[in-house]
Amino acid sequence: MDTESKREYEKKIVSEMIALYCRRNHNMKQGKMCEKCDELNRYARTRSDNCPFMETKSFCSNCRVHCYKPDMRQMIRTVMRFSGPRMFFYHPVMAIRHLIESRKEKHRLDKTMGREER
Repeated sequence: MDTESKREYEKKIVSEMIALYCRRNHNMKQGKMCEKCDELNRYARTRSDNCPFMETKSFCSNCRVHCYKPDMRQMIRTVMRFSGPRMFFYHPVMAIRHLIESRKEKHRLDKTMGREER
């Protein structure tokens, strides 16, 4: 997958997760987000657009550098904890693909870290 495709895929996943969180926690209708969630969505998409590590990482959760401001980082963690398990019911293919890619990346990082420590 090329860098632009990865970037767009990551932005799509994060937007879906934020939208799901907002629908279920803020009683918003499908296709709409409250102001706070919309702000988080724009922020996350901007972070992804400006990420210098996109070629070498799969998702922000696997990145060694966390570029989110502390308050936004806490918000995105809350969203991910809520939406992550529920994505299997709303977007099963996307959820499974995300899980596979994340595990591959974690395995790759563990392998790389093991070699550096020797």
